[in-house]
Amino acid sequence: MQHSPPPLFKQGASARVKVVFFAVFAIALLVVDSRLNSLVRVRQIVATVLYPLQMLVLMPRDAANALGDYFASTTRLQSELGTLKRQQILQAQAVQKNNLLESENAHLRRLLELKERTPSKSLLAEILYDARDEYARKIILNKGSQQGVALGQPVIDERGVIGQVTRVFPLTAEVTLLTDKNQAIPVQVERSGMRSVIHGRGRSAYLEMRVTSNADVKLGDTLITSGLDGIYPPGLQVAKVTQVESKASTTFEVVLCMPVAGLEQHKQLLILLVDTSQLAPPESEEERTKKEKINRRVTRDSAKDEDKAAVKEAVPLNADAVPATPVGAIAATAPTNSTSPTSSVQPKVDVRANPASTVKEDKK
Repeated sequence: MQHSPPPLFKQGASARVKVVFFAVFAIALLVVDSRLNSLVRVRQIVATVLYPLQMLVLMPRDAANALGDYFASTTRLQSELGTLKRQQILQAQAVQKNNLLESENAHLRRLLELKERTPSKSLLAEILYDARDEYARKIILNKGSQQGVALGQPVIDERGVIGQVTRVFPLTAEVTLLTDKNQAIPVQVERSGMRSVIHGRGRSAYLEMRVTSNADVKLGDTLITSGLDGIYPPGLQVAKVTQVESKASTTFEVVLCMPVAGLEQHKQLLILLVDTSQLAPPESEEERTKKEKINRRVTRDSAKDEDKAAVKEAVPLNADAVPATPVGAIAATAPTNSTSPTSSVQPKVDVRANPASTVKEDKK
């Protein structure tokens, strides 16, 4: 059984009619607006009224988008920054390598020019490594006896003397730097022509030269090879005078010099292939050790002789001041001597009373 409202209470059209009506009305508005643009003003008013509400609704979406953009841009910028830093490091390494190559090329050009100016034959060599000796200044070169390197040959760079070949192998050679304590080079002052010998000081970077107190040596003088040893060609720069130490108690002056060659700056050096077969071979390690022991022994004996001479000078013996009395009678006559206690005769008698001990000391 269907229940429907009485006809008195029925109001308006049915729902289907309403839908059709509003659809037709909307289509008509669209057509009229597209043809006449009569609803533009209405749309503007509605958009203006609804804009705050629209912005309020869109705020969460905009905040989420801004937060995502922030993190994305931060990650991108960090990645770009890391890339730029790596590129900067690579570029700095490339610049440093280029500078090193330019310096090395300039050094090689100067060595080639020096090779052309040097009258003797020469060989370009490269430093492999430093010798593993804390107390010696030596380097190893990549040229040996197969390339014509021999013992005693000098090694130079474009500035001056580096050292001397002291050991040769088939493919390598050991060079002792001129700052080594066992190296000595005949030199002369370029300004005055005074000749001397300069020595190394071991671990110190300076060279040492001993001259007389009246020698013509000044600060800033340049020392060059004299060529008297037959090894180093004359005229090669060795060092510059940096300090002159003089003592009033000695007749010699100690001159400290700084080498002019780049001992620890370049890897390429020049070996002068001079003929060293007619020269005396360099000392071996055993001979050098024996010579050092002999020098220490001679120094110790000379010190003892100086001490003995000082004792004899402090208590001189005067034969005229002491009466010629037998040794056995001195002890008996000493108490009855009328000489004052401060007289110099009594100490002389005491010294002469023990001649045997003096002889033993002299024998020692």
